[in-house]
Amino acid sequence: MATKDRFGFDENAAPGTRFWRGPHLGRRVFFRHMASAVGGYFVLPGGALEQVASAAQAPRATADFCIFVMMDGGPSHIDTFDLKVGAWTPTAFNAQTYNGVAWAQGLMPKLAEQMDSVALLRSVKPWATAHGLAQSWLQIARNPVSGQNKIAPHIGSIASLELGPRTANRTLPGFIALNTGTSQGQGYLAPEHAPFYVSPNGSALRNTTHFDTQAIFDRRHGMLLDLDRDLRESPELGSAALEIARWDDGARRLMYNAAVTKVFTFDAAERARYGNSNFGAACITARNLVRADMGTRFIQINVGSWDMHAGIYTGGLNAGNANSLGRTFDAGLGTLIADLKSEGLLDRTLIVAMGEFGRTLGVVNAGAGRDHFQQQAVLMAGARIRGGRALGVTDERGARTDDPGWSRDRDIRAEDIGATVYSALGIDWTTIRRDDPSGRGFEYTPSSRDDVYGPIDELWS
Repeated sequence: MATKDRFGFDENAAPGTRFWRGPHLGRRVFFRHMASAVGGYFVLPGGALEQVASAAQAPRATADFCIFVMMDGGPSHIDTFDLKVGAWTPTAFNAQTYNGVAWAQGLMPKLAEQMDSVALLRSVKPWATAHGLAQSWLQIARNPVSGQNKIAPHIGSIASLELGPRTANRTLPGFIALNTGTSQGQGYLAPEHAPFYVSPNGSALRNTTHFDTQAIFDRRHGMLLDLDRDLRESPELGSAALEIARWDDGARRLMYNAAVTKVFTFDAAERARYGNSNFGAACITARNLVRADMGTRFIQINVGSWDMHAGIYTGGLNAGNANSLGRTFDAGLGTLIADLKSEGLLDRTLIVAMGEFGRTLGVVNAGAGRDHFQQQAVLMAGARIRGGRALGVTDERGARTDDPGWSRDRDIRAEDIGATVYSALGIDWTTIRRDDPSGRGFEYTPSSRDDVYGPIDELWS
């Protein structure tokens, strides 16, 4: 007989394939299959796409944009989003309680000012504690070593694919990655849905002007189009010719474009207001991308390193040092939330901030740091979610989930985070595409037919 963990998972099943057999799943699967029997599947022309018939709720569709902050290295959950105060906690953390939510006000004062807009997920459990594996798992919302790992798109690429046709101004790429490349690309999707990498410094978007002046560039570009006309119209090239033309047109729209230049331009005063850091510069750019609404729907910002095996309180989480990682993270994200709120854009923007896993508990290790640990917490804001609270409760050490805090009554997984992002953006997370190279059908959220994973709807309740 299979052994179950405290939330009803089969403990002997492989990670990413464990099916929950708790009290709600049977009803969900029954109604899902009833809906399938009555309504069947919805298949687009050519059979490229289907959506699993479902008696469950429709996507929330409360956000036009998602800003996904990837905290590379794994932040200590008990020092950040699931604060546990003990003898190890620095006095400078100045732990406070906001509406019953413990928070390190001294380490993250700007975010403390925005707590009414912030929801913390404290019952999140990663599948792995190896950096690369866990980071990939989070960004594709599935097991990176599963059969479809090589074709799986980043969740931002799926957002670009789904939301592109709904976007009037498509000057900028649908998915922009700020400060560093993601560990995942567009998978089997078209190159136009790949992350567009930018390291913003306030001096416009690089490589969008020509050193021989715009007039000479325009003349040369016109000559190129004339020379390539027969090639572009060649029936032998077919779709490849169209793809080349799309790439060329897309790149041309970025050049000598005052609106694009404005998005990526800011001065020293603005940079200082956001914490005078590379992360702050990325947050300014993310705000500008949302403000401009020129086609970008998914923005990933990578910020690290939170891999604090040594000197955690004298280095990265030094509350007394405004240049420490914890303080610059707070300055950038706290100011971003405040600006979006003041401009009426926060309700249209889902913000997710998280790392790949958490860190060890209680007294620090021999190096005065914290090691990898399989429990974590997540910050969410915007998209009309209800802030000022935490969902889920861990034990007094932050070692395990005591109360999951949501209807599925189990730990939150990366797949659930992905489904939540899709739902907020108005994307049906149960979609199964039939255009994948394997021919097996690509599910936006794994195990959609059995409703194993889904959005955290309690964020909006």
